[in-house]
Amino acid sequence: MKHYPDVVSSKLPNTGTSIFAVMSQLATEQGAVNLSQGFPDFEVSPVLIELVAKAMHDGHNQYAPMPGLPKLREAIAEKTSRLYGAEYDPDTEITVTAGATQAIFAAITAFVKEDDEVIVFEPAYDSYVPAIKLNGGTAITCKLKAPHYRADWDEVRRLVSSRTKMIIINTPHNPTGTILEKEDLLQLQKIVLNNGIMVLSDEVYEHIIFEGKRHESVCRYPALAERSIVTCSFGKTFHATGWKTGYCVAPANLMKEIRKTHQFMVFCSNTPVQHALTEYLQKPEHYEGLGPFYQVKRDFFLKHWKGQGLHLHQPWVRIFSNLIMRPSVMKMRWLLLKDSSRSIR
Repeated sequence: MKHYPDVVSSKLPNTGTSIFAVMSQLATEQGAVNLSQGFPDFEVSPVLIELVAKAMHDGHNQYAPMPGLPKLREAIAEKTSRLYGAEYDPDTEITVTAGATQAIFAAITAFVKEDDEVIVFEPAYDSYVPAIKLNGGTAITCKLKAPHYRADWDEVRRLVSSRTKMIIINTPHNPTGTILEKEDLLQLQKIVLNNGIMVLSDEVYEHIIFEGKRHESVCRYPALAERSIVTCSFGKTFHATGWKTGYCVAPANLMKEIRKTHQFMVFCSNTPVQHALTEYLQKPEHYEGLGPFYQVKRDFFLKHWKGQGLHLHQPWVRIFSNLIMRPSVMKMRWLLLKDSSRSIR
């Protein structure tokens, strides 16, 4: 096909292909182990797969209600109450989405307007800034500093302006694996209460925390929760990322606006998967045991990377393990991987 004959005016002129797509393609081409993208190499629970198959065989193959199946929203409300003591109305304050990234995009689209500013902590999940830009907003970045990647709340206060509409947080954090503590949430609460700012809290890794540490969801803090949108992922929780099913919770007046954008993006998410998740969530052990489950794998990974010439940065709580190397070494390994017909070992 010939190219479009006129000038193409890009809304994201400086945005290329996601690094996740680039590295995944490179790993596939070279037969290398892919450590770059957030999906596992082990199977989804056979019970959950059977529940999805049963839902399809039972005829649940047409559109679900726009905000999600009522029974699934009730199960999400019960889960959120059980874990964080927060009460959300399933009818007006919970929406099932086509993955958490879609929920994030719908939330940003619902509220960010031309010239609004959104504070983003970097390094960051790569969907935040493009979503802000596509809606005419400006991303104001706050750097998380190595080696512990803690938020500097004094710096956040300096970045707040009369145009600040939203602060995006991500805990546990992708890609550093750090988590926000209670004091962090209290600092954030003071900032947004004094400035009329809403919070978008990306909590897709809420269940993958190690050493028995508690996840500090914004849902635990009523004054913060009432001005926050929280996004979560069933794909990440149940290691079924290809199913692209997540959800968001928010006060009713915020959710009303999010649903306006959601309905014209995807309308609804996968119907048989929603039926399966409704039943699967009835047993809390399906998500409450994920921390120890993944910690065994984390510890195995770290043990076998020792002695490979890389410095492993391992805070006592994390979901990702960062391999720190000099830029020259990283460049060399990239070239070796790209030019080699075998995996780097």
